[in-house]
Parts: sequence; C-alpha cells; structure tokens
Amino acid sequence: MKIRSTTVLAVKHNGKVAIGADGQATMGNTVAKSNVKKIRKLQEGKVVTGFAGSTADAFTLLERFDEKLNAYGGNMKRAAIELAKDWRMDRYLRKLESMLIVADATDILILSGTGDVLEPDHHIAAIGSGSMYAQAAAQAMIKHASHLDAKSIVEESLKIAADICIYTNSNLIIEEV
Repeated sequence: MKIRSTTVLAVKHNGKVAIGADGQATMGNTVAKSNVKKIRKLQEGKVVTGFAGSTADAFTLLERFDEKLNAYGGNMKRAAIELAKDWRMDRYLRKLESMLIVADATDILILSGTGDVLEPDHHIAAIGSGSMYAQAAAQAMIKHASHLDAKSIVEESLKIAADICIYTNSNLIIEEV
C-alpha cells in the first residue's frame, strides 16, 4: 500500500521566510496519522526543511542534507546541489520517494530525486498532494493581501489546501527563519 501525504508550503514575503506543513499521513484511503511533524530545523534553526512523501525516505534525505550543510559551512545552496547530485547518482538514494523544501533567511529551494534544485518563482514553494491549492492561495494572498506576513500567508494557504485536498489536514506546524 502506497503512503500518500501532505502539503508543505514555503513563502518569502516582506523580508521573512516561513515554511509549514499539515500533519496528515495516509495509507490508501485511510488516515494513518494526523499529527506527523514534517518540518525540521537544521543548523541551529538557520535552515528549515519540510518534506512530502515517504517519511523514512525523507529522514534519510534530511540526514544527508544536514551532513552536506556541515560539510559546506552551512551554505544551503551548495549543500542542496551536492545532495541532489548524490540523490540522482546513488543507486540507493534514487529509489527514495520523497521531496524536500529547504529554506534559510534569504532563499527557498525545492529538491527532488531527479536531481532538481529549483528556486521557485514568486518566492513560493509547495510540494505534496495539496501543493497546487496552497500555492495558488499563497499567490493570491501576496497579490491582494500584501499586509499579511509570511507566516500568516503560509497558515491561511495551508488551511485552504486542507479544505480541498483529502490528503491534507489542518494540524499545522509552521516555522519562520
């Protein structure tokens, strides 16, 4: 049975970066857990990550990413590129089914198993089953409610995704960098 889950959203707005995720994990058409913590702080809180996909696979990738951060002096972009290279080239890592969003105070990146390191347009990154709902909501809020801060935009956008996507719930964890 394939485990499906989640919605992770990162937004950079008015000089702040926030990243959040819902807490739902499903197996087939059943909610397996409703309070999974999919957001992790690294580098003493200077880098925040979120994951979608297999939890065990994501933890493997997060460990590798943390190692890369340490190896490259906390340089998030360099660590992301090096992890993506390993992920694409290593036979074991290639089989991992997960995606990551990584963020620091200045940048947001999406990392995938195909070797992609994407710097998203409009300072919004979203992954997971409800990602398009959350991303669309965040874009609308930035455009029409620019007085909101990044954390509020992430929170409201994830709530909208939870109302639409059956694989997303409203048990949210949101962190700012």
